[in-house]
Amino acid sequence: MRVLVVEDDPGMAALLTRGLRREGYATDAVNNGADALWSLTENPYDAVVLDAMIPAPDGFEVCRRMRSEGRWTPVIMLTARGGVPDRIRGLDSGADDYLTKPFALAELFARIRALTRRDPRERPPVLRVDDLTLDPSTRSVRRGATEIRLSAKEFALLQELMRRPGEVLSRTFLIEHVWDFAYDGGSNIVDVYVRYLRDKVDRPFGRDTIRTVRGAGYRLHTSPAHAPERG
Repeated sequence: MRVLVVEDDPGMAALLTRGLRREGYATDAVNNGADALWSLTENPYDAVVLDAMIPAPDGFEVCRRMRSEGRWTPVIMLTARGGVPDRIRGLDSGADDYLTKPFALAELFARIRALTRRDPRERPPVLRVDDLTLDPSTRSVRRGATEIRLSAKEFALLQELMRRPGEVLSRTFLIEHVWDFAYDGGSNIVDVYVRYLRDKVDRPFGRDTIRTVRGAGYRLHTSPAHAPERG
């Protein structure tokens, strides 16, 4: 099996490379994001050990670009920053696992074995309804060629609507799937976020796709000429 190590600290890179080779992995090492992206383009790797804070593009951006280009090699992200926001950022960029320095090499090896035992990852399906596109892997939304920036909750709400185009989704259903069962606020939170969504994905484009079904909930309207699709 072949592993790419992306680490800018020479001592850590040498330690990782020696350890992985002792474990029987063919190992390449680079020390910056540009070389990492080139190596991933040129070589088939079974896993990537990726430091978050490398010379630009940083590890988060390298991982994001990998996923946006359809490269689903398992990634373990390494960082000296162990805060929850950094872990979330790493996982949201497409990393499969996360280790905070310092760590035991034995744990890294175990995590690589666990990731490479899994079936090869497939790209989550891109959702398309008419000219509206949502990509769960890159967390991006487009209306035609125009990118639309959404908050995390707006994205999650639109994703639920796009998964079931034409279906009426109740406020209770949306709260349970976009918020959680412990949410104890009023159902009007759905109305507020639907309004936010309309202001971003409909009104600027002269559309009316997010429809209110009085007394029932909301549905995403799709025109007869554009059947919803996944791909």
